Amino acid sequence: MTQTKRPIKVEELTAQKRKEKALKNPPPELTGDLHTDLALIDKLLHYSSDIIVREFTLSAGDGLGAGLVYADALVDKKVIDQDIMQPLMHLARLSKPHHPLTKGNTFKYVEEHLLTIGEITITSQIDTILAGILYGDTALFIDGSPSAILANTKGWSMRAPSEPNVEAVVRGPREGFTETLIVNLGLIRRRLKDPDLAVEIMEIGQRSKTSISLLYVADIASPELIAKLRRRLENISIDGIVDSGYIEQLIEDSTISPFPQILSTERPDKVVANLLEGRAAILVDGTPFALIAPAVWAQFFHSPEDYYERSHIATFIRLIRLLAMTFSLTLPAIYIAFTSFHPEMLPATLALAIAAARSRVPFSLFLEALIMETMVEILREASVRLPGPIGPTIGIVGGLVLGDAAVRAGIVSPLTVIVVAITAIGSFASPSYSGAISFRILRYPLMFLAATFGFYGIIVGLILIIIHVASLESLGVPYLAPYAPFHLEGQKDAILRLPWRYCWKRPLEVGPQDTERMPKPRGQNRGGGKPDYEER
Repeated sequence: MTQTKRPIKVEELTAQKRKEKALKNPPPELTGDLHTDLALIDKLLHYSSDIIVREFTLSAGDGLGAGLVYADALVDKKVIDQDIMQPLMHLARLSKPHHPLTKGNTFKYVEEHLLTIGEITITSQIDTILAGILYGDTALFIDGSPSAILANTKGWSMRAPSEPNVEAVVRGPREGFTETLIVNLGLIRRRLKDPDLAVEIMEIGQRSKTSISLLYVADIASPELIAKLRRRLENISIDGIVDSGYIEQLIEDSTISPFPQILSTERPDKVVANLLEGRAAILVDGTPFALIAPAVWAQFFHSPEDYYERSHIATFIRLIRLLAMTFSLTLPAIYIAFTSFHPEMLPATLALAIAAARSRVPFSLFLEALIMETMVEILREASVRLPGPIGPTIGIVGGLVLGDAAVRAGIVSPLTVIVVAITAIGSFASPSYSGAISFRILRYPLMFLAATFGFYGIIVGLILIIIHVASLESLGVPYLAPYAPFHLEGQKDAILRLPWRYCWKRPLEVGPQDTERMPKPRGQNRGGGKPDYEER
């Protein structure tokens, strides 16, 4: 029994040729033929297994075809089922359109009457459709229409806001940013309910298409500052952005400086406080660390907790913190200079005790301090990389065991162990991890200068560091402001932290449009008496 082949119609042959041509040379826009467009999108996504392509027939109209394309791991399937599939395949039957549905009017009818999703985008550009699918949207195609509907169906798994690990405080909010951009924007909007809070979203990364948000308060931030920051972001050309650290390194003024010129934080309250001072913030999708620009050196030893405690408590803590950071930078160098070059400046009893303790040590003092500092840095790095419950234990036990064993073996002296321990503890006092690392790096050249020239080398090294820091800028703002150039108003919240009623102006170094954060008090209350708000 012979089978006869069904003759191919001219229309089918033309459609098949059009489909093959589209697959070989992808057009920038949709063709309007459902099967061709779905096959084209599937091909451009390399037939990936996690890309779902679903064809179905609309219940309204004369058997019109439609199709969905979405990324399985990035969407909320319940939204697709209830707000797209159910209206198009079931509820459309119950609706009675005024005119018969055809290929020419079905797309408009679906857009206006059937879809129950709040956020949709109409586009015919294939690049836009691909970007939407890879960002969690669902693309809806209808046969005969050269456009597609991108429906917001984002629903990937995300981490809930939790307490920040790096910037912990005793008093203050316990919420930290997550890796999801929209959640982070919500954390800021909840604290800053200001219609003047501007949010600009852009994509950076030719392959990663990472969403970046630029935030600022429109009537406070300097327009020149925002324009400069926006221009630097737009000029970034890179394959992909994985973390906000990429952005920080690509927009900072001096990349060779050990001092960070952009402040990173995982605290929403810190971002809001800086936005209210006239600065800008950058949020990057996929990382819990936001960037604040411009940044000055004083911000790297300020903690959000300074503003939640009373002024004299905050000032005392800042002074302790600044002293600890000074120890972490200079204490090993001072110890080497005193012992090796200027023992006559020490009390005789202490000088003899140091000499007796070092009598069994075979190394020079510089090499001895260098070995111990390097071992502490190795222990610090190892404790960070180990699992959470084990890391602190290894750090403490390793430090105690190695220090005691080194002293007993006569490799290092006890005083060297004490100096290195104080230095390590002082480096932990910095609220900013990036700021503390710069001090840890500069500690080594200062030790070398102290071992070579004594106190003269330390003074020369500190002068060079100050000259370098004074030459730095962050988006055109001097890095040492408000010390250099000197702003008297800025000293109220630099090293000292005066009560809030005296800090009625915003930092002037960032050039805010509105310089006053509160009305200037009349007859400021000095000491006793009623507060200003009762006088008014």
